[in-house]
Amino acid sequence: MFGCVLSDRVSNNSLGSEIRPMVSLLRSIVHHFSLLQACWRSNCKHLLLLAYQSFGVVYGDLSTSPIYVYTSSFSGRLNLYQDEQTVFGMFSLIFWTFTIIPLLKYVIIVLGADDNGEGGSFALYSLLCRHAKLSLLPNQQSADEELSTYYRNGYISQNTIHSPLKRFLEKHKRLRTCLLLIVLFGACMVIGDGVLTPAISVLSSISGLRVRAKGLLNGEVLVISCVVLVGLFALQHKGTQRVAFVFAPVVIIWLLCIAAIGLYNTIYWNPRIFHALSPHYIVKFFEHTGKDGWISLGGVLLSITGTEAMFADLGHFNEASIRVAFISVIYPCLILQYMGQAAYLSKNISDVSISFFGSIPEPVFWPVFVISTLAAIVASQSVISATFSIVKQCHSLGCFPRVKIVHTSRWVHGQIYIPEINWILMVLCLAVTLGFRDTTLIGNAYGIASMTVMFVTTWLMALVIIFVWQKNVISALLFLVFFGFIEGAFLSSSLIKVPQGGWVPFVLSFVFMVIMYVWHYGARRKYLFDLQNKVSMKWILTLGPSLGIVRVPGIGLVYTELVTGVPAIFSHFVTNLPAFHQVLVFVCVKSVPVPHVAPDERFLVGRIGPRAYRMYRCIIRYGYKDVQKDEDNFEHQLVLSIAKFIQMESSSSGSCDTSPEGRMAVIRATDASGTTLVMRDGDETEANRNSTFTRSSKSETLQSLQSIYEQEWTSVGRPRRRIRLELSDEDNMDSEVKEELMTLLEAKQAGVAYIMGHSYVKARKTSSFLKKVAIDVAYSFLRKNCRGPAVALNIPHISLIEVGMIYYV
Repeated sequence: MFGCVLSDRVSNNSLGSEIRPMVSLLRSIVHHFSLLQACWRSNCKHLLLLAYQSFGVVYGDLSTSPIYVYTSSFSGRLNLYQDEQTVFGMFSLIFWTFTIIPLLKYVIIVLGADDNGEGGSFALYSLLCRHAKLSLLPNQQSADEELSTYYRNGYISQNTIHSPLKRFLEKHKRLRTCLLLIVLFGACMVIGDGVLTPAISVLSSISGLRVRAKGLLNGEVLVISCVVLVGLFALQHKGTQRVAFVFAPVVIIWLLCIAAIGLYNTIYWNPRIFHALSPHYIVKFFEHTGKDGWISLGGVLLSITGTEAMFADLGHFNEASIRVAFISVIYPCLILQYMGQAAYLSKNISDVSISFFGSIPEPVFWPVFVISTLAAIVASQSVISATFSIVKQCHSLGCFPRVKIVHTSRWVHGQIYIPEINWILMVLCLAVTLGFRDTTLIGNAYGIASMTVMFVTTWLMALVIIFVWQKNVISALLFLVFFGFIEGAFLSSSLIKVPQGGWVPFVLSFVFMVIMYVWHYGARRKYLFDLQNKVSMKWILTLGPSLGIVRVPGIGLVYTELVTGVPAIFSHFVTNLPAFHQVLVFVCVKSVPVPHVAPDERFLVGRIGPRAYRMYRCIIRYGYKDVQKDEDNFEHQLVLSIAKFIQMESSSSGSCDTSPEGRMAVIRATDASGTTLVMRDGDETEANRNSTFTRSSKSETLQSLQSIYEQEWTSVGRPRRRIRLELSDEDNMDSEVKEELMTLLEAKQAGVAYIMGHSYVKARKTSSFLKKVAIDVAYSFLRKNCRGPAVALNIPHISLIEVGMIYYV
């Protein structure tokens, strides 16, 4: 508008033509400024929307801590110091703990160590494995480093990092094993949080009934709490997406209520509590209480439980939104509540066992009680969802048995539900609630679990500062010593309370650690057996293109964990089966240490042996946050990828990787350009008429089974997509390439079979007793009671062929 007005004035005054370019330039500047302003407004709206959503997912646990912090802190011998000075010192401790750990450590420093937007201990471990050779996963390739998400902007390759500490860690395998164990230990403590958070949050909230309902017995409170917990876990299969819209408002209303109550109590009971913001009161507190004050730190740390969720749930939001939400709302509201509760206690120290609900003014008690119960459910929900996520990450890194993973949302990535873990958490949560019956004992266990996770994050962050951020060792040591000393003091105080409930997270972590390490050890020994007993290419070449057996029409997808070479089970197939498929594809589904792999970078295709053998390799890569969905057109994408590789190989174009077996290339599976095979939709009527779709080589029995399979697929609400593959006519195509593509297309039309080894893993007779127990007992038990590999890989049962094989590791 400003540009138009100025242009009119210029024309009206009949200014010279030399001024008109300046007017155009000024109009262009105004236009670009308006675009920038609109973009800035759009980004601000998006940022505020993410910050709003983060309240219900990230801050539910942290915001409910005021219910039980003071009660737990004064539960021990500190209850003997019932004076104003002790209460002031306790609030000063809470204020500075809340300022140093959540605000300084996490909001300002740790949130900047994200892994392509993902956070948590596994994200830090993934960063370390990509910038130093610290991973124990044996199937990593140099081609993985070419993934777009492998290195963040500003980060450099591990090959350019020269550090004595890096070389020392890479040289000693035991140190790398210890690092993995530390990460797994932190993950197990997060699972412990998933058990303890619902128990302490719900029980603390329901216990508030006894403030007004004097005749309510402790057993009745337990029954109500258990009913709420059972309902909470029973609704998990619905997914958080359906009820997420009420999470953020509940937490925001809760925060505003407790902030208002805290401000009221500060003004009404003791305005001098503001003086306790000075750290001088901490010194006076320890001078006055001595060892008893140090022991009370186990209760103080409950004020920061849930802090790790800011980093662990980073993938659902971003750094800026979490920082805005914490600094603008979370921090001031919780500080006001802790201050007001301390002001109330300074004049009513006898009410310390019911300090939170006792400090609520009587006219607003019941509304606040209802909101506190809803906030406790929200806090529990967020931690349970985080537990599902951490189990999924452990499974992706080969450290957890195969479990059923349900993707509960089509729009929000990463929202999953694991039935087995859900019911295990429910049973353990009910056992803790009914076993302890006291929030103080549960708080002792809860504090140890939370602080252990933070302590693990501190150590991993020190390594990230050196290897990823490329800072000097002194900076890492300053970070480690400063935060490690503070967290170590809290952790040492909590360890005193191991006999009073603190043993629970250690028992839970020990059980889950044994499961994780045994599974990782067994899977790794099985992989090493395949690696050491690969079929030599010389033996395959001596068999000739027919492999010494009859090659029948069709494609055989041989599933293996090897990324190079031919597995030993293939020779087992050749010697036991009278015929094999015309086209063989060795398929490897692997996880790489990145959170997500772009669909266009997922397929890595190569050739095994000469062209006439018609043997290929396809490596399908997933990140540790990716969910392997059941894709209807997987077979067609695979055939298109192989066809594109054949043409890339013939023209010597594309980013191919030379290897002893041939060339490997990243194929953009979602892009059909560059191949003469065309994928088109086709209806069932046309499919019955067209021989390019029907599997004519199948017998009538197999065709009837196939139709039954199609009907079952449709009955569950997932109709299969009808697709037809065609070979386009090109006159300039090489004859050998055209012949190979025709063979591939004919094999696809004949049918696809999925071939897997039904393996039995046993320890060698010469193995030690401990190894025999680990492999023959523990690992075998886990394999028999977890999901089968065919089910986990979404392989259709109608097309599956399994051949048994024993692995002596």
